[in-house]
Amino acid sequence: MARIETMSYDFPGMRKDGSIYVDKTQVMYDLIASAPTVGFYFISRPRRFGKSLMISTLDSLFRGRKELFEGLAISKTDYDWPVHPVIRFDFSGISTGSFELFLKEFGDSVLESLQNAGATVDPAKTPGTNFGAALRELSQKTGRRVVVLVDEYDAPIGHALDNLELAQAIRKSMADFYTVLKKNIDKIRFLMMTGVSKFSQVSIFSALNNIEDLTLDARAATMLGYTETELETYFHDEMVKHAQVMGLDYEAYRAQLRFWYNGYHFARFRLGPEYAVYNPFAIARTLARQEPVFAPTWSTTGKPSMLMNYLSREQLVKQDYENLTGITEDLMAAADLSSISAIGLLFQAGYLTIKAFHPMAGYTLGIPDEEIRRDLLTLVTQSIAKHPGSDPWMSETINALVSRNFPSFFEHLSALYADLPYHATEGSQVTEAAYLRLLYLLIRSRFDSTQVCFERQQAGARPDLVLVYFDAVFIFELKVKRDSQSDAAAALAQIRERNYAEPLRAHNLPLYAIGLAFDPKTHRLADSAAEAL
Repeated sequence: MARIETMSYDFPGMRKDGSIYVDKTQVMYDLIASAPTVGFYFISRPRRFGKSLMISTLDSLFRGRKELFEGLAISKTDYDWPVHPVIRFDFSGISTGSFELFLKEFGDSVLESLQNAGATVDPAKTPGTNFGAALRELSQKTGRRVVVLVDEYDAPIGHALDNLELAQAIRKSMADFYTVLKKNIDKIRFLMMTGVSKFSQVSIFSALNNIEDLTLDARAATMLGYTETELETYFHDEMVKHAQVMGLDYEAYRAQLRFWYNGYHFARFRLGPEYAVYNPFAIARTLARQEPVFAPTWSTTGKPSMLMNYLSREQLVKQDYENLTGITEDLMAAADLSSISAIGLLFQAGYLTIKAFHPMAGYTLGIPDEEIRRDLLTLVTQSIAKHPGSDPWMSETINALVSRNFPSFFEHLSALYADLPYHATEGSQVTEAAYLRLLYLLIRSRFDSTQVCFERQQAGARPDLVLVYFDAVFIFELKVKRDSQSDAAAALAQIRERNYAEPLRAHNLPLYAIGLAFDPKTHRLADSAAEAL
């Protein structure tokens, strides 16, 4: 059985050691063939989505390493395998603790890449000057135009986003570096730049008017990520084995795998199920581990804390992340470092994806899959509760609930609601829905949609929220405490009087009613109570 590689970004290594390589070379061939003399491309995708492996594959392709591509799609085309000089940059690991540190590490990285390409460098000169000289030298020495591959071009800017002044200084320095491409366009055969964000003010996008942005292009809809067909073609045996470990029949297993890890769409006019892609890292990690549960994978490899710096706490609780309508392409981009939209950052980081598009109505964005849903709602809830990145706090809160330690649960809820964000114009008129949405975010971040019912519709009765756990059912009712009849006891009475529990007895589990009452003046949890039903 072929190896499943979870961390490799090295195409030659994968081909030599027998790792599973999902063949994307037809798309690469199409891009090269469509620009027979010169092609300039940029593509943005979330982290760990195969960008580095694509760069490594292009590197081998342009170096003419035909033997590595035996049996792949491009080997069945008329590609004639010319050997080009290749300059390959990777800016993902550059430190940005200070501007001086950035300049040193950026300069060192550029010099190393140019030397690896066989160019002569002068450490006394700027990175841009050495880059331009390398393009001219390699082109003249080989008689062929140079291929330039830039992996994570935007990483240093993204790493510094919590320090706007530093990010602006880094942006300007990198902009000067990228202008070398325009000045030496006649020396370049092919350019591919990857990144998480498109900072359009970086001069590469304004100076090179012939660079094609593939981020939302139909040609690249499935270039990164795995389709259903690819999953079945390359990973069938591993999925059959995992289904057995999970104790599921194959179709039920595939449905659960799709629910957890599939749902990204990257092209406005390619939104059918055949264009939905799985996060490749999530698939590789899940099938390599063969554990009897579906669990977070991609989301455990890093927490984008810089996102939370750009999401106002007032915005967080009001967004419907499942259905963001009327979104423009400008809002999804990161054009101006001083006014990056929260929606744009979430989209580019992989927490939102395209659900629908209309030329007049714009984009509809939503959460791609269950893994991302839980991670995003956790980040949002932690930020609101002023516990950023605190998984223990979240776990303590949920564990107190499911273990029926209601005093501890209420104590944690009090901390969560202690500083509930609201618009200044709302004053004391914060509605019950605002309090309820935050409770939903907290609970839904740990449980899937089959367990959590938000304003559940029942015959003539509608509890605010229901959680069906494996050994108990919890029914929540919320009140805004405007008088003595709006306390927690009144909430419990409503659960009993309207018989919210009756349809839930079919679960044959213990039932608990939970009443919460909020003070409209302080916006805090003012009263709480729980009882068995």
